Amino acid sequence: MLSFQDLNGNHVELSFEKGVFPIEPMHVLVLAKHQNKWLLTKHPKRGIEFPGGKVEESETTIQAAIRETSEETNVELTNLEWVAEYLVYEETPFCKAVYIANVDHINVEGPNFETEGAVWLTTDEFLHSNNLSFHMKDTGMKAILEKVMTLEGKWNG
Repeated sequence: MLSFQDLNGNHVELSFEKGVFPIEPMHVLVLAKHQNKWLLTKHPKRGIEFPGGKVEESETTIQAAIRETSEETNVELTNLEWVAEYLVYEETPFCKAVYIANVDHINVEGPNFETEGAVWLTTDEFLHSNNLSFHMKDTGMKAILEKVMTLEGKWNG
């Protein structure tokens, strides 16, 4: 397990073992690639980040990951695979499940609900972007990316 302080000053624990935290994941984060580009989204305030969000009532984390990605990027996912969980110790602690996924379909038409839409970046563009959200710059995200890079071939990159 990796423990670190995020850029908001919160203590965070990251695990690549499922179910180690006392809090069930009620947030999701999705890492997907298509044609060697990462699927990201541009949040109007925070900047560029992976799609994700909160699990709604009667929804599984996989259903939430699919819905949130669609709402934020107009991209449909398939073959989601759990990768990690992390627990953020804010005033009200929360746990987030991290998934990798394949891109099934890119909807060119249609609204983007919560963000400015899909952003597609190569790994080099992603790693050198000046517009990344603070979520994308902490120790945990670096560890998640390292783990996901070892899983190359698990998606239709």
